Amino acid sequence: MVLASAGLAEAYNEKSGTPRGRGSGGSGRMRRWRSGAAALAARAVAAGRGAACLARRVPPPWPYVIGLFLGAKLLLTLLGLLVLHAWDGVPGAPPPDEAVMWAQQRDISGHRWISFWFAWDSLLYLRLSTLPLSGPWVDFGFPLLYPFLARPVGVLFGGDTALALLLISNVAFLLALWYGYRLAELLLGDAGAARRFTRYLVLLPTAFLFQAALTESLFVCLTLAAFYYAERRRWLLVGVVGYFLAMSRSVGLLVTLPLVLVLLRQHDWRLGPRALLGYLRIGWPLLLLPAGWFTFMAYCRWRGGDWFAYQHAQQTGWGIEVQNPIPVLLNGLAGEPRDAARVWFAVAVLAVLVAGFRRRELAYLVYGVLMVLVPLSMGPPVYKSLLRYLLAAFPVALVLARWARQASVDVWLTATLAVVQGVLFVLWLSYWTHMII
Repeated sequence: MVLASAGLAEAYNEKSGTPRGRGSGGSGRMRRWRSGAAALAARAVAAGRGAACLARRVPPPWPYVIGLFLGAKLLLTLLGLLVLHAWDGVPGAPPPDEAVMWAQQRDISGHRWISFWFAWDSLLYLRLSTLPLSGPWVDFGFPLLYPFLARPVGVLFGGDTALALLLISNVAFLLALWYGYRLAELLLGDAGAARRFTRYLVLLPTAFLFQAALTESLFVCLTLAAFYYAERRRWLLVGVVGYFLAMSRSVGLLVTLPLVLVLLRQHDWRLGPRALLGYLRIGWPLLLLPAGWFTFMAYCRWRGGDWFAYQHAQQTGWGIEVQNPIPVLLNGLAGEPRDAARVWFAVAVLAVLVAGFRRRELAYLVYGVLMVLVPLSMGPPVYKSLLRYLLAAFPVALVLARWARQASVDVWLTATLAVVQGVLFVLWLSYWTHMII
């Protein structure tokens, strides 16, 4: 019987096609595979728990801020590559007046996700970051903090100052979101409003320029930091930040005025000799803001023999002359459609600032109005870059964050801002770069 049973089993194995001696080996491999998969899953779960634990240790609002930053970076990069790929096959692309700029972009990097962040003024900043510091200096058309920061940072990239400029812009953008969140907490009173403000800061119509090789992110970062430390009454830090703020863009010097208003509000707007002495004792670091701009003027005098070389370079290169901004605004509204569209953005910013005004936030209203009227005071040449300059008016996002307390309003406002920014980003990439900058 035993032999018969063995024979039947062997015959069965032969009929079924199962080779002798392989069945137990196959099941062994299956057990090992399941064991390895289980171990891999266990390691993945452990890694996930470790990441979650690490995320919990990161102090707020960094997880939210980093998420916003990375989300904006990813979406804009993918959209930019898609738009440029589609635009490659369009007849007449690029437009004749931008062909040289596109060639310069290709010289910067063969990776389009890097090169498309350089346009017009970016190329001038790149040149300023590579000019030798010895010998005569004739390029005084821009404050030098941003391109000069790229010199030491570029050493990290083997002298590639183009990557250094992008790194500075993006790090400044990330820090701007952090300072913006903290400032909004102080002004708006809760974390939910601070999250909305930070999100709207990312979604402002031309906020994609925060990631470009331009001065917008550095300027807004330093401005938000100055206001944040002013609200915390840390005036020495305000002065140190303000010193560099004034060297980042010419309008930085004027931020002194709204910061003075913060100081006055903190002391109940008291006036008189004793009060003025108290303001001077507490707020003397604000003098570092004009000192920052004076440092740039001194550099102009040292290297060019002219204290006002910046102003003269602006007049010669771009025809900029200081004038009454109101006629410039009205003429823009009545001008050609592209100029009128840009100026209507300025009108919208002013309307939001005035409509959302609160007495406690007078300093931010004054700051926002300055960021609109000062560019307009440059005259008609500013029309081409007006949408870029309006990006500095961050108090608009404060007003919007207060208005969007209801979830439905927040959703619609977020969607609208995202669509507007997407349209302007496509225009910036594909054809009308001069519509934006």
